[in-house]
Order: sequence, then structure tokens, then C-alpha cells
Amino acid sequence: MAERAAGPFSALEWMIAGRYLRARRRERAISAIVGFSLVGIMLGVATLIIVMSVMNGFRDELVARILGANAHVMATPGPQGFADPVGAAARVAALPGVVRAAPVLEGQVMASGPRGNSGVLVRAYRPEDLASLPALAEPESRMGRLEDVGPGVAIGWGVADALGLSVGDSITLISPNGLATPFGRSLRSRSYPVAYVVRVGMHEYDRSLVFMALDDAQLFFDREGSVDGLEIMVAEPDRVERMRGPIGDAIGQPVRFWDWKQANGGFLDALRIERNTMFLILTLIVLVAALNIVSGLIMLVQDKNRDIGILRTMGLTRGAILRVFFICGASIGVVGTALGVALGVAFTLNIQTVQGWVEALSGGSVWDPSIRVLSDIPAELRAGDLAATVAMALGLSFLATFYPAWRAARLDPVEALRRE
Repeated sequence: MAERAAGPFSALEWMIAGRYLRARRRERAISAIVGFSLVGIMLGVATLIIVMSVMNGFRDELVARILGANAHVMATPGPQGFADPVGAAARVAALPGVVRAAPVLEGQVMASGPRGNSGVLVRAYRPEDLASLPALAEPESRMGRLEDVGPGVAIGWGVADALGLSVGDSITLISPNGLATPFGRSLRSRSYPVAYVVRVGMHEYDRSLVFMALDDAQLFFDREGSVDGLEIMVAEPDRVERMRGPIGDAIGQPVRFWDWKQANGGFLDALRIERNTMFLILTLIVLVAALNIVSGLIMLVQDKNRDIGILRTMGLTRGAILRVFFICGASIGVVGTALGVALGVAFTLNIQTVQGWVEALSGGSVWDPSIRVLSDIPAELRAGDLAATVAMALGLSFLATFYPAWRAARLDPVEALRRE
């Protein structure tokens, strides 16, 4: 009975490939190239995972902070204003898909404290609406009590640092739109106790926002009974456009809409383009490592000419020779990719710890929130990014392996043995 031939990627092919990957003394140069290729792929994959995760985390945190402190969609009335802003807010809040609707009044003023002056943006809400604002109810850190905002005001952490204020101190707000006099408009000034100091976690907001009760703001700005618009938050901010029609119907009068995508669309598009560009740039690291696989395998094929000739005369087909050297190169890519994924995931999951180590060694901060907007390095692992990175690394490794393996398979055994 005739023996059945071994199929592709048989145990024999794996055994031969394993022996070729184990370096002997005279093959140390080849082994070094193989080792550098593996380390290169590992570092390239890890770097790609870490950078993509940080950029994902940066975008997610940035959007969360923007949506936590700003309206998902703002509805502003015409010159006549809202006939009944409180009633309109109640009708909008009752709509399915709306999680919050609140009348809001805004104004630019000068804030003064013991340490100096600073321009700030006053946002005023009813007390119950202040308590439901995510940026105030669930901040990164806080001092004081949100319930005390009414007679007092809430200020951002950056405002408190700039003006030298803390809970219990008084902040003076100065508006240029005061009373009309024969000599022009006078300044309007009033002091309020600081009841709540809050860190939103986004530097631009922490250093510029002051929150106060709507009644106090209307009195301060001399706009009794009027608001700038309705601040509306929805359950699905990415689909906020779909809510414009129902919101307009619930308000019952013509309004203009301005949503968070319009306010931040250019910035978010820039982040998306930068993320895609970084993926392409960092792919070059893996490509360079894959090219090292080509050079290492070509040297291995040249060194194993005699062995290839003997194996061919013993009955191994060209396909079997191709698979042997393909296994050699693909093993480097698979092991390097697996180690890179492990390193990248471990680094990403412990990025705050790594940041602490680096800052302890360098003696300074590696993440300045005044420059990078957020107060900490964010990182968000996504299965899609991991899959794309693994597919890219393995694809480049397999493509780099094919040419040297094809050259080995095309080698004429007679010529190989004659040269020996």
C-alpha cells in the first residue's frame, strides 16, 4: 500500500524551519538580523497601539469634557426673545431622547481677586439646572458645595488659581455695560462669595468659566426675565441633527440652532486626519523591520544552498521548500507582532503609572495641561485598532517573507550541489 504524501505545512516542514531558525556559531550574523527584525516589529506594533490608544483617548476625553460643560445643541430665539423660556425648556425636556433642557444666560466680564484680574465667561442657570450640569455635578475635583451656588458663585479651578481665590473668598465681577450717564456708560461691579471651585479637567474651561444663579445674573446684567437661549443635551450627541425638528416644534416659535459639532467640527476633523496620518507614518516602522526579514532570509537561503539541494534530491517539492522558508519568516512576524501587542496593551493600561515614573526620573511634568488641554494623558484601547495593527504587521511580514522563500524554491538542486 502506497504511503500518503504529507500535506502542506506538515510536521517535517515545521521541523526543518525550526532548525534553520536556531542559530549555529557560523550563522550568528543571520541570527542577529533575525533578532533585530523581531525587535523592530515588536516595537513598531507596540508604538502604533500606544499612539492610536492615546489619540483615541484624547478625542474621547475631549468630546466628553466638551459635552459635559456645553450644550449639545443651543436654541436661540430671534430679537423678540422667548415668550416663556421656562415653559419652553420643560416642553423640550419632555421629548424622547432629550436628557436636559435649561434656559441659560451668558456674558463676558472682568473678574477681580486678590492676585489680579482676568476675563471670564459667566454662565447662569436656575439652581435645579446647575445641579444637573455634568461639568458641575461630576467634576474631576471640587471644593465647596454646589448647593451653595445661588447667593454665591462657582468658578473654575484655573480662575481660582489666577485670582488667588478659594471657597469663602469674594470675587468681584465687572461689566462695561452699566448705567447710561451724561458722561457715557458706567461700569457695573458687584462682589459675590465663592461657594464652589470645580476642576472640569479641560484647561480652557477651568480658567475661564464662572457659574451663577440665573436670577442674580439677570439682575447683574440688567436683563430681567430674558435669557440667551435654551441649552439642550441629548442622549445621542453624535445624532444631534435629528433632534432639531422635534425641538423646534416643542418650543413653538422660530429659533436658530447651533450644535456642538458646528462649534468644534474643525478641531475634531483635524484630530481624525492627524490620527490617520500617524497610523500611516508609524506603519513605516513595521515596514523597515519587515525589510530586515527580507535581508535575513536572503542570507539564510544563500547559506542553506547545499541543504536545499539535498532536500530537493530527497524528494521535497518546490512548494515544500517555499513553505519551509515562509514559516521561517512568518514566525518572526507572528512572534514580533504578539510581543508588540502584549507590550502595547500593557503600556496603555498602565500609562498613568508610566507617566509617574517618567516624571519622577525627569523631575518635571511631561504633560502640561495648559498646552495639551486635558489634565492627564488619556488612553483608550479599541478592538478595531488592535485588529488593524495586527493585520497590518502580519501582512507586511508575510509579504516580506514571500520573495526570499520563492527564490529558495526556484533554486536548481543540481546547480546548488555543483557549487558545493
